[in-house]
Amino acid sequence: MADAPNRTHILAIDQGTTSTRAIVFDRDARPVASAQTEFAQHYPEPGWVEHDPEDIWRDALAMARQAIDESGVGAGGIAGIGITNQRETVVVWDRATGEPIHRAIVWQDRRTAKRCAELKAAGHEAMVRGRTGLLIDPYFSATKLAWILDYVDGARTRAERGELAFGTIDCFLLWRLTGGAVHATDVTNAGRTLLYDIREQRWSEELCALFDVPMALLPEVHDNSHLFGTTGEGLFDATIPIAGIAGDQQAALFGQACFERGMAKSTYGTGCFMLLNTGEEAIESTHRLLTTPAYRLDGRMTYALEGSIFVAGAAIKWLRDGIGVITHASQTNYMATQVPDSHGVYMVPAFVGLGAPHWDPEARGAIFGLTLGATQAHLARAALEAVGYQTMDLTDAMVADGGKPPATIRVDGGMAANDWLCQFLADLLDVSVERPLHLETTALGAAFHAGLATGVWKDLDELAGTWARRDCFDPHMEASHRETLVAGWRSAVEKTLTGAAA
Repeated sequence: MADAPNRTHILAIDQGTTSTRAIVFDRDARPVASAQTEFAQHYPEPGWVEHDPEDIWRDALAMARQAIDESGVGAGGIAGIGITNQRETVVVWDRATGEPIHRAIVWQDRRTAKRCAELKAAGHEAMVRGRTGLLIDPYFSATKLAWILDYVDGARTRAERGELAFGTIDCFLLWRLTGGAVHATDVTNAGRTLLYDIREQRWSEELCALFDVPMALLPEVHDNSHLFGTTGEGLFDATIPIAGIAGDQQAALFGQACFERGMAKSTYGTGCFMLLNTGEEAIESTHRLLTTPAYRLDGRMTYALEGSIFVAGAAIKWLRDGIGVITHASQTNYMATQVPDSHGVYMVPAFVGLGAPHWDPEARGAIFGLTLGATQAHLARAALEAVGYQTMDLTDAMVADGGKPPATIRVDGGMAANDWLCQFLADLLDVSVERPLHLETTALGAAFHAGLATGVWKDLDELAGTWARRDCFDPHMEASHRETLVAGWRSAVEKTLTGAAA
């Protein structure tokens, strides 16, 4: 791999669902400077979620420049850029101008639920699952992409002529950073489109035909640690290699140094995503989990089982912005401690459907057990507990698929700063929960990939040596109490799913 002896820092661009941040890391994997900004969410119809790609590009460039300035090392001290991103979100742009032809359709968007139901009813899911490790669901990119091609006048014809480019957010940022010179992505993002065969490790003609996507739209696919290109003239004071790309959840697994088979991490942001490293074996789940590329280095693929929960931090955001129960997310930690229990209140946060292991796009959020004695604190506690219950559902499914129960779970993301939540996770899952010294492991994973490709770090052992634990939460809950709580949760979920089917 390339060596950059005079450049010892890595810039990570972490483009998330609600905010964009940039962090500069040193050789000890310590963040030395960061910048972050939120951007607008667009909800043109119920269940639809869109982003303006120009907002994302503007913010990514501004945050990158700010972080570099605050780091004091300058662009000349940055060995490489790593990009990590909200996965599955779809952008289509004009190859000649670089201009998007429609707003980005976000992973949370459910507008293609009917199309997905038609494809499943036609019997295609087994084939799709076998090639992609995924389910046919609006969550993934393919039906969103086809929708744009059908909705925007002339788009399908232009796509077939090779005039348009498709990409997930990483791919769009790479295009812009290189001045349109590079149209590429990595295996973890390609593997979330429903168009990529994760075992053959190539775009599938059969899948593209099924989802009606012209292959001329698709980017090249590379390892996660790879010299994708260099920044265009004028973006920074010096050109910088773009040397690492990974979807956010795979980046978090990598940033948590979960390099051994059987290691697991759970990230708590807008949604909640748990990944279990399964090594070079792509385990096919029988409990509606996802089989996904974890990372590919030097052409060797490592796979993971993944459980995806659509709403975690988004439920706290709803408490704040939707109904005014709180004014700041951090209040939930205090509020949860002010009541002895949830007062029998259960929140099933299916605001955009239920993810794993249910995969019901029609389910909607519900709160059960309300009485006149329920308070704002009980609602806040129920929202936090829902994150724990959903995580439990994922771990149960992983074990049922033959995965070894993890001895510990490494947590990260914004919600992992909540002590009460971490303790509840440990109690409910009956395992130790480890919180790292630096919570932003998603950005760190992107930095690790870029650092491997540019010689800042030499191998996985060196990366693992940088991981440090801040806190460990050990379980203390009585088994009988746990069983009572879980029974209430399962009843609430059953009622929610029954309501969706009605």
